[in-house]
Amino acid sequence: MKRIISLAIICIICNVMTAHTIGNDPVNIRHWSIEKEHKYVDGSFYMFKDGKVFIEDINYKVEGYPLLSLSDEDQVFALNKNEWVKEINKRIIVPSKEEATPLFDFNFWMMIAALFLFGVYLFSFSNKRTIRYLLPVFAIGAVFTLYSFTGKVIKHLQSTITNPLTIDSAFTPFKPGVTTNWDTTWFYVSSCHNPSHPMMAGITAWQQQVPIPQTYTGNNSWQIPLNPVLADTPVAVSPAHFTRGAVAVAINGIPIFNPYTNTGADAFLTGQLDNWGGHCGRADDYHYHIAPMTLYNQTASNNAIAYALDGFAVYGTVEPDGSARMALDTNNGHFWHNVYHYHGVPSAPYMIGYMVGKVTEDTTHQIIPQPHANPVRGGQTPLNGAVITNCQPNGNNNGYNLSYTLNSNTDSLVYSWTNTGVYTFKFYRSVYSDSVYNGFLPCVHDVGMNELAAMDNAVLIYPNPSQKGFTLGLKNNIEKEIQEIAIYSINGYKVYHANKYNGDVDISSLSVGTYLVKIQFRDYQVVKKLLVQ
Repeated sequence: MKRIISLAIICIICNVMTAHTIGNDPVNIRHWSIEKEHKYVDGSFYMFKDGKVFIEDINYKVEGYPLLSLSDEDQVFALNKNEWVKEINKRIIVPSKEEATPLFDFNFWMMIAALFLFGVYLFSFSNKRTIRYLLPVFAIGAVFTLYSFTGKVIKHLQSTITNPLTIDSAFTPFKPGVTTNWDTTWFYVSSCHNPSHPMMAGITAWQQQVPIPQTYTGNNSWQIPLNPVLADTPVAVSPAHFTRGAVAVAINGIPIFNPYTNTGADAFLTGQLDNWGGHCGRADDYHYHIAPMTLYNQTASNNAIAYALDGFAVYGTVEPDGSARMALDTNNGHFWHNVYHYHGVPSAPYMIGYMVGKVTEDTTHQIIPQPHANPVRGGQTPLNGAVITNCQPNGNNNGYNLSYTLNSNTDSLVYSWTNTGVYTFKFYRSVYSDSVYNGFLPCVHDVGMNELAAMDNAVLIYPNPSQKGFTLGLKNNIEKEIQEIAIYSINGYKVYHANKYNGDVDISSLSVGTYLVKIQFRDYQVVKKLLVQ
């Protein structure tokens, strides 16, 4: 009997020593006063963006309210909370020991060995009658002890940070038209161009919207989470969810929308898409509605062609290693080497059947955060019977000439814009007409490919590889243009930071491995790879 009691005590002690506290962070529920709407909302601060305060209510719904519509007290609270969030994001984040620990670490195996030796000891000095009582007690104790590690295993599986270099490599074939950046939480994609492939030809259900390059840059960039978390219940990409805005961004910087329009129609089957799977929305913003498989003409067949806004990649007809695509689940994807990804297919759901990762859908059925398009003239009316035959850029790269047929006649729309944001639309129909609008300033890339190459060559890092430090050498006296020097680990953690030029950089505290050195200038950014030995 004493041995039974001793075994039970030992198992309880082992369980207590190795158990993990459930990480339920307290949620600060606030009674918000929306004075201009004469209502109150109970919820927590979610984020502040574009002059709006986003509040997550007790039902986990997120809705944005203009800052000025809140009470004075709530405005001060929201602004202070936003500053606190900014400050947190500026801090250098170092991986915790738990994040760097294997799933079953040294402590796990030590506990297995201790249980084994203790079991051998008890059973060696016990008679058969006693063993009958010891066996279930020992088994229960072992199960509880091993269960204490499962929380850590689950947390590790759901908190794995995606290697930003892997994502960045997918976008590389489309640079410098697309620029990328990242911190410890998000991978940012910026673009202000239309795709390099032709557009609009093949559309038989035209809404009279045309492609105008949108400004998806700076604070209005696309954001892909670097720490995707599997949703408890995947949400369907359907006429009931995610009907506004994008669900993914292609590797050429063009967003990908729900295959169903806001009217519930399949955009592909109803003739609304061009030969490349895209069309223009009410803001004259070009976007895809199905997986843009034609991008494989410009990238390797085993590369991702898009990243969903839940953080998981989208591939085509093969797996990342080039092998034939495996069977797909109801979400239109699967796990591959313990990492989930989607696949593009030629029929519904075309790309994402269900959003596997956790996302936030606002009351307008849009995933947030995500950038917004800038309308110049608003939504147009459908032109029934029109078939678009061509859409060619003009010689000045500031507009397009679009041709279409209607009632056996060939008509056209010629439109362009100026550097000051004046947009002119000229319709050549049986009766000529034109319209002029004052819109947003056109988004242009000021830096060409040759200039980027010259800037990259003007920055030298030596010695590389290095052990204790390196010298940052600059040509053409450009050190005054430096705004930040930062070093990131392969997992995206910032491990060094300086706000001005520093010729000699001490890296003696860094572990052996591969790092990225990012030098931010006033108008551009240079990234160099650093090997620490």
